[in-house]
Amino acid sequence: MDDPHIHGERKVLQAGADYRNAVASTLGLVADAPTVVTTGCGVEVPYAMTSARPESVTCLACREHGHREHLAMAGQIEQLSRMPGTAMLTAEETAEAVRWLQDRAARYRSSGGPEDQLG
Repeated sequence: MDDPHIHGERKVLQAGADYRNAVASTLGLVADAPTVVTTGCGVEVPYAMTSARPESVTCLACREHGHREHLAMAGQIEQLSRMPGTAMLTAEETAEAVRWLQDRAARYRSSGGPEDQLG
C-alpha cells in the first residue's frame, strides 16, 4: 500500500535546497538531490514525498522528530555559546539562531489541520 504522507528527512537540519545551496557555495560542488531518503519516522521514501517545510509534513512521527531535532540544536548552540573560546558568534547572533530554531520547532508542533494534531 502506498504511503500518502509527506515526511521529513531524518537529517532534518541538513534537508532542503537551502542546505544544499550553502554546501555548493562553500565547496563549489553541486550535489544532486537524492532519489530516496530515510525519514524521521525511519522509513525510506522517494525524495519527492518529503518536505523541509514543517507545515507540509503530514507524518506525525516525522513532525515530532523535526520538533525534537530543532530543540536539541537550539540547546546545543546555547550551551556551546557559553563555553570559553567559542566566540564565533556574538551573543545577539546566538540568540537569533536559538530563536529561529525554537520557532522552527514550534512550527513542527503546530497543526495545519485536525489530522496533524500531535496531542
